Amino acid sequence: MLNFLKEADLDRVGCFACSLVEGASANELDGALPDEVREERRARFMELAKELSANRMKKVGKTLKVLVDEVSTDGSVGRTAADAPEIDGVVYIAPATKASKRYKAGDFVSVKITGADGHDLWDEV
Repeated sequence: MLNFLKEADLDRVGCFACSLVEGASANELDGALPDEVREERRARFMELAKELSANRMKKVGKTLKVLVDEVSTDGSVGRTAADAPEIDGVVYIAPATKASKRYKAGDFVSVKITGADGHDLWDEV
């Protein structure tokens, strides 16, 4: 799976460690891996996914259109057209200034990206 992830160069992926679900017939199947093995594999997958995403998130210095999800005086949160709510990364918008006090949740704003990590972007309006 890790080789496929590298070859496909996917930038928006995630995974979770399989766990028992109350009442599921799959709980009776033989061959379940120990929790430690599942967690170690999940962690390796997510680390590689973060590296691949970071390579593709090289948007610092570019201007993007962002949908504002939350507005606060401490800084707002939004997302680009490529970001699904509560799943993908977010765009952290710098705290409101006189020029940016006019926007609200639901507005589209053009922002200049000033920083990035594996999943999230930081910007200013």
